[in-house]
This record gives sequence, C-alpha cells and structure tokens, in this order.
Amino acid sequence: MGHLITVATSLNQWALDFDGNLERILESIRIAKERGATLRVGPELEITGYGCLDHFLEGDTILHSWEVLAKILEAEEVEGILCDIGMPVIHKNVIYNCRVIIHDRKILHIRPKMWMANNGNYRELRYFTPWQKHRQVEDHYLPRIIHAVTGQTKVPFGDAVVSTVDTCIGVELCEELFTPASPHILMGLDGVEIFTNSSGSHHELRKLYRRIELIKEATLKLGGVYLYANQQGCDGDRLYYDGCAMIVVNGKVIAQGSQFSLNDVEVVTATVDLEDVRSHRAVSSRSMQAASAERYNRIEVDFALSGDKFDSVKDLEDLVLHDWEPKYHKPEEEIALGPACWLWDYLRRSRTQGYFLPLSGGIDSCATATIVFSMCRLVAEAAQRGNQHVIADARRIAGEPEDSTWIPTDPRDLANRIFHTCYMGTENSSVDTRKRAKELAEAIGSYHTDLNMDTLVTAVRNLFAFVTGVKPQYRVHGGTNAENLALQNIQARLRMVLAYLFAQLLPWVRGRNGGLLVLGSANVDESLRGYFTKYDCSSADINPIGAISKVDLKRFIAYSKDAFELPVLQGFLDAVPTAELEPITETYVQADEADMGMTYDELSVFGRLRKVDKCGPYSMFTKLVHEWGSFLSPLQVAEKVKHFFFEYARNRHKMTTLTPGYHAEQYSPDDNRFDLRPFLYPSRFPWQFRKIDQLATKLPDRSTVHPAEVKEKTE
Repeated sequence: MGHLITVATSLNQWALDFDGNLERILESIRIAKERGATLRVGPELEITGYGCLDHFLEGDTILHSWEVLAKILEAEEVEGILCDIGMPVIHKNVIYNCRVIIHDRKILHIRPKMWMANNGNYRELRYFTPWQKHRQVEDHYLPRIIHAVTGQTKVPFGDAVVSTVDTCIGVELCEELFTPASPHILMGLDGVEIFTNSSGSHHELRKLYRRIELIKEATLKLGGVYLYANQQGCDGDRLYYDGCAMIVVNGKVIAQGSQFSLNDVEVVTATVDLEDVRSHRAVSSRSMQAASAERYNRIEVDFALSGDKFDSVKDLEDLVLHDWEPKYHKPEEEIALGPACWLWDYLRRSRTQGYFLPLSGGIDSCATATIVFSMCRLVAEAAQRGNQHVIADARRIAGEPEDSTWIPTDPRDLANRIFHTCYMGTENSSVDTRKRAKELAEAIGSYHTDLNMDTLVTAVRNLFAFVTGVKPQYRVHGGTNAENLALQNIQARLRMVLAYLFAQLLPWVRGRNGGLLVLGSANVDESLRGYFTKYDCSSADINPIGAISKVDLKRFIAYSKDAFELPVLQGFLDAVPTAELEPITETYVQADEADMGMTYDELSVFGRLRKVDKCGPYSMFTKLVHEWGSFLSPLQVAEKVKHFFFEYARNRHKMTTLTPGYHAEQYSPDDNRFDLRPFLYPSRFPWQFRKIDQLATKLPDRSTVHPAEVKEKTE
C-alpha cells in the first residue's frame, strides 16, 4: 500500500505585481515541501495575476512571466517536488492561458487551456485563444532566458498528461470543469488518477455550493484525486476571488481551505492512498469504457509522488480515511467577509490612509459602515494571531512610525484611525437619522463628523434665482416636479463634493499625510432601477455593496447586530427607507418604495429575470403572470413589468457611471464589462408593451388575495 501526499494552494496574487507574486509562489512551495508534499498546484495565471485584462496582449507581460518562471526554476524550493505553475505563453504567435509543469529545474510540459470563460465578468477570448488540437502536442521552443537555466531548447506543448513512476496526472483548467464534456472524463478513462484544476473563480453570493458539487461529481463516478487551487483576494478589479482550495477523492471532500482570508498564502494538504482510487474504479462498466478510450500522449518523468511505505506513525495519522462536510457560509456571513476582505486588499494596495463614508442614517450606508467594521475585526483577529503582513500594513495605513510597536488588536481603535464617517444634514434631514448615524459611529469607533450644508444648498439655489430671475420650489410648497427633482439633486450632488473635500483634508486635520478613499453605498436594486442621482454621493471611489440587494443587506444587518454585538443596528432595520431630500410635513414623509413605484423585493425579482434568466419585457410578463397570478391580475402584473422596464430604460445611462462595486450578485447592472447593454433605449418599448397588453386582456384573472397582502406575497 503506497500513499500520496498532495497539495492545493490559494494565493492572494495581484495583477502585474511580479515581485510579490513570485514571493508568494515560492512561499507556497516551501510550505508544501515542509508538509511532505510531492505535488504543488497553484491558481490560474498566478505569475501575472488573473485580472491583467488587456495587459495580457502586451509583450511585456509575457516577457516578465518568463523572467519570473526562470527565477522559480532557479530556486532551491522547487527541487524534489512536481509543481504546476500558471502563466500566459505565446506559441507560434498565439497567446494561450497555460499551465507549466516543472520538476527539478526542468519544464516537463506546457498545457494550454482548451475551453475559455467568456461570459459575465470573464472575457478570456479577448486575450487568449483556446487550444483546439485535442490530444495533440507540438514542440514549443523556449526563450533563451529559460534555456540558460534548464539547458532545454524545446518542450511538449498541448493536450497531454504527465506520467510519473507511480501514477498519472492530468490538468483541467478552471472553466473546463464547468463544461458539459469536461476533459477529466476522457483523461480518467485513459488512466489519469490525479486531476489538477487551477482556477480564477470569483465570489458571488450562494455560488460556492455549485462549485463544490461539480468538483465532487468529477470524481464520484470516475474515481480519482482532484486538486483544486483558486486565487484568493482582490487582484485589482471588482472581483474577489474566494479561495476555498480543495482536495477531493472519489467524490468526497477531504480537505478544504478558507473561502475568505487576509492571508497572502494558504496551503491545503492531505495524505491519500492511490489504492483507494484503483479500488473505486474496479467496476465492470467503467472498465469497458476505459478499455476503448482514446489515448493521451504521456509526458514521462522519472519521479515518484508516493513512497513505498509509511515512514512514520504520523504518516498513518495523516492518511485521510474519512470525508468531512464542506464548509459553507450563510449569505449574511458572505457579505460580512467577502467585501471586507476586498476592502482590506484595496486599501493596503492603493497605499491610501483609510476610508471616508457619507453616513446618512439609512440602511445602505449603515451596511457599508458595518462591512468596514467587519474588515477592522478581521484585521484585529489576524493581528492577534501574529500575522506580520497584516500588522505591517495596518501600521503603515494608520500612519504609525517605522519603529512603532502598536498592534491593531482592537477593531474600534483601528476604525478610529482609518475609517472616517460624516453625517451631511440639511433642513430636510430628521433628528432620527442624525441620531442613528452618530450612535453607529460611536459603536464601531469611526472618526465621525456632523455638519449641516443648508448654506451651500441655499447658495446654489440663490445663484440660480439671481441668474434666471425665478427661484425653484419644492413640490410641497407649490413647485413643479422639475423644480422638486432639481432641488433634491442639488443636495445629493453637493454631498459628493463635500465627501471628496473631507476625504482629502481630514488626514491633514488630524496631523497625518495622504488622503482617504471615498466609499459609495448604492445597492444593486437602486442602481438597476436608476433610483439615485447621477454624480451624487453614490459617485465614489469604490462601493462594497454595489452588487448586493436590499433584501440581503437587511439580512446582513440583522446578522451583524448579534454577531458583532451592535444593538444599534436594530434602529436601522426598523426605519422606513427614505432619501430625506424633500421637506417633511404633517402629511408627507418621503419614502423610497413609494418614490420608486415598486418594492425592493419586486426589484430583486425583476433584476434576476432580466439578467440571469435573460428575459425581455414580454417573457418577464409571461413568467410573472404565473408566479404572481394568485394575488395579482394579469393587468396588474403587466403594469408592474412595464413600469419597471420603462424606469430601467430611461435611467440606463446612469449605470454607465456606477462606482466600481464589489461584485456579489448575478443580476448586477454594472455596465463595466459585466452587463453590456445599450444606454439609449426606446424606453416605452411600443412593440413589446403592446404584445403584453394584448395577452393581459385575454388571460383570466386568478387573483384571490386582498390588495393589502400583495406586498407580502411578492417578497
């Protein structure tokens, strides 16, 4: 009985950070060897970072990748271990996304990706070409910088597998796992026992379950050891890669890394018995299919991954005999952890001195502030564990001198140093929102400022009156809708101007250098509906809740109230969402859902049908008339659908200016690479709406629910 020590790693790589990426790769190999591993797998495109985007088209990026690989090949860390490294490679003037398999300062094989991720946030076909010569290899002639290290002139390039003395290894690259005809099936039938998958898979709420189930399924019928390595962290864009490196044997998860972490390097190892794979495959029907399977070219290496015997009692203890239950976070926890880790990466890599947030007293800015507090908690926990990288970054961001001994173990103390909040009130603001903002700031420890900006609003209003001779009025004072909207927008846009002023100067006021990043707090539903002022205080540097629904934000706040010991959050949950941009009277208080003409729950439904289910107005109506037919008539459903598409279309131009937001939801309307649609629409959709009306008048009315219960039913 032989045994195999395998390893999958998660690295927090940064696009184009070749020095840092090299250091983290070598550190992961060192840790793997210390644990006795003989095979190390890294995440996709780990040398460059996954998110280089159009930089992959630059010759410099390819050149620097070879330079880094040369340093890896020269390092003593790579002796006595098989390593699977990710980088872009130009082969015959074509750019490929590749895995480079190395052993003892030699390149064994270069395996290009065959199926590309090219939807949603991914545009791999913009940069790379898929390898279409399945089960074929060619000679790849190496650059001189590699020849100088390895003495090799050429290596096999293409779709092949690596055969060691004791087993066979096949590469499956990220998206290839998600395709219907995944490579692991045919490789497994041809005798491959170990599959490596190097991934650049990003976080979305509730997404991890699908990924784990696909990895388990890959070896449940087929049998085998599956090593999954994923990038972890923000590498320069809206995405957070959520790690969760895994080792799966015969459909059972036997090791799993963290999904969210502040660690730059995380290595997951397990000891498994190859005989388990072979016995699992001893099934007649599988054997018949395998006997007729097409063969793969085998790249042979005189190296054994397993030993002939157990070297110690510890080897017996390490041998994984039982699977464990995969770890899943609840969506509320995902919101608390994912955006918080993303904010920390963004802060430390942008080399700014903290964050500034306009804190309105509403639930959206409250959620943003709570996520920043969660970030401070994660930093404090990492510091308590002695994470020197986190401690060093926190000291630099907080403006501590080089000889400082301060350790950020108190999240409220850290928040006071790096997180700045400000309540920007006007005559339309209520006592309640001002009080909630102040109490939340005190509870989380942020450096809080409270101001009234009525003099600024009045100055702009008077300037307009001086120039035009007429003074705009609010609707409650007899003004038109145009006047009312303009006066609201003045307040919202002035808040953006003040936010950047305070973000630039507050560190100076506190005797520090540098500036702050301004945080936005517009949720995905309001962005989809266009219920925000263009270039208002939602126009910021980054937005941690930009792709999170109002429904999920409320659940997150309810969770945080207990998890973070913040009873003040209950007041935000109880409050009616309001922009507070119009005067409050005895008979009128501005309310968001009334303004929008639809509920946040309805917006979530519309958003998913529009983006995820790819519904236009007519198909959305036909779906909802069945789902909502028991409490809404066809005509009522038709009016809701038409109202949504009208408002979405006429506000679509706003989505081109959305603050870069943390990507967390499949129906995000982010116009920048994710949701590519025109921004000038025939907003009344005459053909589509006419077809809806024609059908709505013919369908029977099945609704039996009292109108007061409708809101509850659509949630």
